[in-house]
Amino acid sequence: MLVFVYGTLTDPERVASLLEDGPGEYEFVGPATLEGLQRVDGRYPTLVPGGSVEGRLLSVDDSALKRLDRYEGVDRGLYVRVAVSGPDDRRVWIYVGQPDRLGVDADGWPDDRPFRDAVRSTIVPDTTVVRRRA
Repeated sequence: MLVFVYGTLTDPERVASLLEDGPGEYEFVGPATLEGLQRVDGRYPTLVPGGSVEGRLLSVDDSALKRLDRYEGVDRGLYVRVAVSGPDDRRVWIYVGQPDRLGVDADGWPDDRPFRDAVRSTIVPDTTVVRRRA
């Protein structure tokens, strides 16, 4: 599986410290650009609709993906993991953090429903895409 990373997980040392000591396989695939969402920074970075963001593609197996979910706080509602279109028609996972829980002053997500639902209904797989960079 491919995961687009755009924050602390772009650092190979951080990923190694997180994933090397337990189950799971991972490998950096290369630089990539996520189009349709842009990075905003607070206590931790997150994404909001519009623009693009530079990052990296990380190839992981199921065990490594579960460990990334724990790191990103998916079970605590800190981040939501959603799929977007990627290279070679592959699905790419991205993590989108809830701005108010991350200390980010950002608009863009509808606030009349739970954050997870707002993200999943706003992201359109054909227009929110990850492209490899040279």
